Amino acid sequence: MITAATAIEHRATLPRQADVVVIGGGIIGVMTAWEAAKAGHKVVLLEKGRIAGEQSSRNWGWIRAQGRDIAELPIMLEAQTMWSGLEAVTGSIGLRDTGTLYLAKDQAEMDRYADWLTQAAPYQVSSRILDSNDVATMLPGAGRSWAGALHTPTDMRAEPWVAVPAMARAAVRDGVTVIENCAVRLLDIAAGAVKGVITEKGRIAADAVVLAGGAWSSLLLRRHGVSIPQLSVRATVAQTDPMAALDYAGGGVDNRLAWRRREDGGYTLAPAGFHELFVGPDAFRAFTNFAPQLIKDPLGTRLLPAAPRGYPDAWRTPRRWSGDTPSPFEAMRVLDPSPNRTKVAKLARDFTDTFPSLGRTRIKASWAGLIDTMPDVVPVVDTCADLQGLTICTGMCGHGFGIGPAMGRIATRLATNTPTGHDLSRFRLSRFTDGAPLVLGPNL
Repeated sequence: MITAATAIEHRATLPRQADVVVIGGGIIGVMTAWEAAKAGHKVVLLEKGRIAGEQSSRNWGWIRAQGRDIAELPIMLEAQTMWSGLEAVTGSIGLRDTGTLYLAKDQAEMDRYADWLTQAAPYQVSSRILDSNDVATMLPGAGRSWAGALHTPTDMRAEPWVAVPAMARAAVRDGVTVIENCAVRLLDIAAGAVKGVITEKGRIAADAVVLAGGAWSSLLLRRHGVSIPQLSVRATVAQTDPMAALDYAGGGVDNRLAWRRREDGGYTLAPAGFHELFVGPDAFRAFTNFAPQLIKDPLGTRLLPAAPRGYPDAWRTPRRWSGDTPSPFEAMRVLDPSPNRTKVAKLARDFTDTFPSLGRTRIKASWAGLIDTMPDVVPVVDTCADLQGLTICTGMCGHGFGIGPAMGRIATRLATNTPTGHDLSRFRLSRFTDGAPLVLGPNL
C-alpha cells in the first residue's frame, strides 16, 4: 500500500503549457495520461499526493469481467486485452489469469447469477454456472458448502501497489510529465471553457483537462458549480501471513468474505458486501439519489456520523477557496482511512472457518480506502456540457482497477474529440438531471 510516507518519485518541473492535463494519479488518471501521450499529445499528470496513493493501491487487485454492469462489459473485455500486454512494457506486476468465483448461499443468488449470464451471453464471456458438486470439486476441504457458483476462468489478478506505479513509469518513458505533491487548486476557466489549471506551483495552459480525482472529484467540481451525486465509502482490506495455497488460485467471494492469492504467498481478504459511509453535507444532498441503493441493500452500508478532519465530505472541509491560497487537496495529500478493526478480526476467523486445511489465519497488515461511488453503481465518463474542454472520469464504484486501462483510453478519446468505440450513454453526466430513471447496476 502507498501512503504519504512513500517517497516522492516524480518531481518534474511544472510546464507552462500542455495539450492535455490529467488531474489524479490513480489508475484512471495514469492510463489516461499514458494513452494521450501515445496518441502524440503533450501531457501533464498532476497528483496532489502520491501515484496510486489512495484507492488504486488499496483495492483487491481483481481484474474481472464477471458480474459487471452490462454497459461496462465490452469496456472491461477491452481492458483485459490491454492488461495482457502490459507486463511486456511495465515489467512484472503480478498479473495472473486465475479466474473469479462468486459462491451462492441459496437458489436466489444462483438465479441472479444465471440472469447476469444470460445478459452477458452476447459478449461471449467464459463465465459458467457451477452446481454444488462442481464447487466442492474446485474447493476440496472447504469447511462449508454452497448452493453453487458463477465462475469466470479468464478473469485476472495483479498487485495494485506494483502495477499502477509501474504504469506511471512507463508513461513517463513515453513522454508524460508526472508531478507528485502538486495539487490542482482550481480549473482555469474563461467564457465557459477550460483554459488550463491553477496548481499550487503555478498555472498550466491547456484546452483539454481530464478529471480523474476519485473520491475528490465532486469537491473540485462543486467549486466550479458542477454537481454530481458522488459519495465515498470506506472499505476495509487485510493481508495474511504466507499460507498454503488452495487448489483454486483465483479470487473468490461468498456472503461473508472475499479473498485472493497474493504474489507474496499470503491472501488479500475483505468483508463481502460491507462498507461504511461517513455522513457529511454531500451525503445529505445526495440522499434522494442514493435511496434506491440503500433500500435494496439496507444492511450493506453502515452510516457513521461524521468524516474525520480533512476528508472530502467532512463538515469542516472548505467548499470555497481561491487559486492563490492552499486548497483542501493540499491539506490531505493522501487519504489514508483507518480500517475497521472488528471486521479485520472477523475476516481472520471467517477465512479459517472457510478453509480449515490452511491452518490458522494470521493477519499481517490491514488498511482501508475510500471508494468513490455513484447512486446507480456505474461511473461518470463524459465531457462536461457546462465547462467546455473538461472530461470527467470518476465514480468507478470499486471497479476501477480492472477496467482502468480501457477507461483511460476512453477518457483520452473524449478529451481529444476522437471516437471512443463504445456506447457511453449509461455513463453520461446528465442522467442525474435529465429525468431518466436511474437503473441500478448488478449487485454482484
